[in-house]
Amino acid sequence: MDAAMELSWGARCAGLLFFGSSIFLVALAAVLLLLRRWPWCSCHVCRAYLTGSWARDFTNLGDWYAHLLRQSPTATVHIHVLGCTVTANPGNVEYMLKTNFDNFPKGKQFAALLGDLLGGGIFNVDGDAWRHQRKMASLELGSVTVRSYAYKIVAQEVETRLMPLLTDVADKGTVVDLQDVFRRFAFDTICKISFGLDPGCLEADMPMSDLADAFDTASRLSAMRGAAASPLVWKMKRMLNIGSERELKKAIKLVDDLAAAMILQRRKLGFENSHDLLSRFMASDGDVHAMDDKYLRDIVVSFLLAGRDTVASALTTLFIHLSQNPEVAAAIRAEAAAGDKTSTNGYEHLKSLQYTHAVLYENMRLFPPVQFDSKFCAAADVLPDGTYVEGESRVMYHPYAMGRMPTIWGADYEAFRPDRWLTGPGGSFAPASLYKYPVFQGGLRVCLGKELAITEMKAVSVAMVRAFDVEVVGDNGRSGCAPKFVPGLTASIRGGLPVRIRRVSTTNSDFR
Repeated sequence: MDAAMELSWGARCAGLLFFGSSIFLVALAAVLLLLRRWPWCSCHVCRAYLTGSWARDFTNLGDWYAHLLRQSPTATVHIHVLGCTVTANPGNVEYMLKTNFDNFPKGKQFAALLGDLLGGGIFNVDGDAWRHQRKMASLELGSVTVRSYAYKIVAQEVETRLMPLLTDVADKGTVVDLQDVFRRFAFDTICKISFGLDPGCLEADMPMSDLADAFDTASRLSAMRGAAASPLVWKMKRMLNIGSERELKKAIKLVDDLAAAMILQRRKLGFENSHDLLSRFMASDGDVHAMDDKYLRDIVVSFLLAGRDTVASALTTLFIHLSQNPEVAAAIRAEAAAGDKTSTNGYEHLKSLQYTHAVLYENMRLFPPVQFDSKFCAAADVLPDGTYVEGESRVMYHPYAMGRMPTIWGADYEAFRPDRWLTGPGGSFAPASLYKYPVFQGGLRVCLGKELAITEMKAVSVAMVRAFDVEVVGDNGRSGCAPKFVPGLTASIRGGLPVRIRRVSTTNSDFR
């Protein structure tokens, strides 16, 4: 008995010693961080970041960055406390994404930040692993069969779920969170396209998928790591399994479990003759990873990140702009109606809508779904604007700020003006340089799902605009009120987007 008590007492002492040592290490890390950064960097930018005083004058961190970059002669600034160079200079963006691509990888630091969630997926790797996944994804997403399969799913989801749901909301006169609706729609759609499985998040009773909920939490908490003044902060919390890192660990465990169940179910259903992307990856000849569960898990998470949150974010902010600019919604309606007379093919009809295309691009100029993207400078370099970048330091280009630069878009950069894109022959849509408008990235990492995303957004926006008027009723996005975004890997509006939906007097929402 005495021996047992002594053993128990020893275990307690060891536990207390470990806990005390851990607390000491955290405190030491904080002190070292302050000694390293605070006294030696007294610039107003770093103090504003550390104290959060920027929030007194700006709604979002991105708005503050845009302000700093507009003030900079080179459209580039240093955030010393983060060890980060931030740029909105198109020449710098082209240099990073194309000209000197190999010197600006994602890097080990980025991989560490998002590694628990994204694993070895395409968005989190460099070198041969990235090239292999890029090649595979390019072959599949470029396939006519996959594009046709994806379009049919989008059209069916809009017609049989989204429109009936919104019609019911309109008839009842209730207020609905449009961001939540779009996230559910996009989740159902990407799961069908990518995995051949239907979570049914837009069914009448609006069930929420456990995977979607866990993925949201994991995405938000992973992004918080990058906002920390030092990686020591989140690494210590992870080691001690406390706070946000404890919550993140639980969320990722659920993502892992549900992804594994999804892969198992796909195998049971068979994948040899299926057109969904996961099945095509599984069936790839000569791919040594095709049956590796960890590899497939990372593919699942990458598809969710690429195809769900980005589309939902862009659609949400689009209807903020349409609510503020009813004449633009009327023009979309008129263009779609005119196209009915000349096209019998739904996919070709959507492709022909030049003004609608311009509206989508103008919306994403001001509210890109991915507001910033980080690279790491492998070896010391000098950017085209003359900015020196140390080796192994972080470099960020900022699409949100770039959409607010008068040097790129002119004095009316704040105005929502879709016709700025209609400068092609006969007033057709003409894209800007990917390095002035890096919403879909550019260079070797340009988004492979760009065409699919645009088609999905067109299908939703045309169907909704032809059938409904959408009025924003909350503070987020009403005229004169900028939406407030939650920190995350993709732009998400804090508090959602409450709207009231009304039927238009005459409509033909059949876009197939």
